[in-house]
Amino acid sequence: MTTTARPDLDPELRALLADMPLIPRLTPEVLAQLRQLPAPPVESLLADRQVDRREVTVPAKDGVPIPLSVLSPANAEPGTASPCVYWMHGGGMVMGNRFSQLDIPLEWLDAFGAVVVSVDYRLAPEATGTTPVEDCYQGLLWIAEHAGELGIDPGRIIVAGASAGGGLAAGVALLARDLGGPAIAAQILICPMLDHRNTTVSSRQFADGPGVWTRGMNEFGWHAVLGHLAGPGDPGELGDLPDLGGEDVPPYVSPALVDDLSGLPTAYIDTGSAEVFRDEDTDYATRIWAAGGQAELHVWAGGFHGFDALFPQAAISVTARRTRTDWLARHLDRSSHRSHPA
Repeated sequence: MTTTARPDLDPELRALLADMPLIPRLTPEVLAQLRQLPAPPVESLLADRQVDRREVTVPAKDGVPIPLSVLSPANAEPGTASPCVYWMHGGGMVMGNRFSQLDIPLEWLDAFGAVVVSVDYRLAPEATGTTPVEDCYQGLLWIAEHAGELGIDPGRIIVAGASAGGGLAAGVALLARDLGGPAIAAQILICPMLDHRNTTVSSRQFADGPGVWTRGMNEFGWHAVLGHLAGPGDPGELGDLPDLGGEDVPPYVSPALVDDLSGLPTAYIDTGSAEVFRDEDTDYATRIWAAGGQAELHVWAGGFHGFDALFPQAAISVTARRTRTDWLARHLDRSSHRSHPA
């Protein structure tokens, strides 16, 4: 049942959202239309920045080429080992590309001279199961293998992402831990999509909005990526949603399923109080603490899903983005000392 009582939106965000046309429901037809919209104009993001851009492809496990964009500060001193932000975009696992929400990690290129690498993982429903997270993991392997030529400090690789990308970043951190993969200095999970079960209080509170991502849309995205593992039912249907199962769902795809969250890189997790993912995100941070790990959690009062990406000029967005950057500054400083002991 949908819960009618729910946290209010931040007043400024509510006013901004009122002027924005929203998609009431995600269906295969609507998805096809959304995918035809022009890609984000990356050139405008780079126009006022001194950035060297390199486009590469990395073979996926099945040999399919996965595009990566490598964005490096053009004024970096030769021989400098810079931090790296490995970016995974949002879009519910079903839309977006490597330039989506790219303004977020580009702020860290500006602030810290970070090399930003963004991955075009394959999307559902064309790619299902572990394919998206494995695509992202192959990108991490490539970064680590080419750290020297990219001017990257291998001790300061950060995995980061928003929404579906946040869930994929969490999955990549789990894969790296379990496979003995490259060291990850930190994970930044921005309103991450972590739990396919879609049964939390917050998912029911925001079954029909307000905001840009509802419980029904979340159901659509998970059905798309999990395919037959998602169980029966219309992925766009609201109400008492079908059981998505869990026994055969890969935990690297739905990180909330992982029993052991120990041994992970320190995490920054933020979410809004007025969004579908609030409870699964706060639970993930709580379970990291319970396992003896380190996580910093921020729940922005009145924030809907993706508020700081959609309306970066809003006061709450400015604070959220600055707080995230301040955390990264502190962590990179500590990581630098560990990487280069006196």
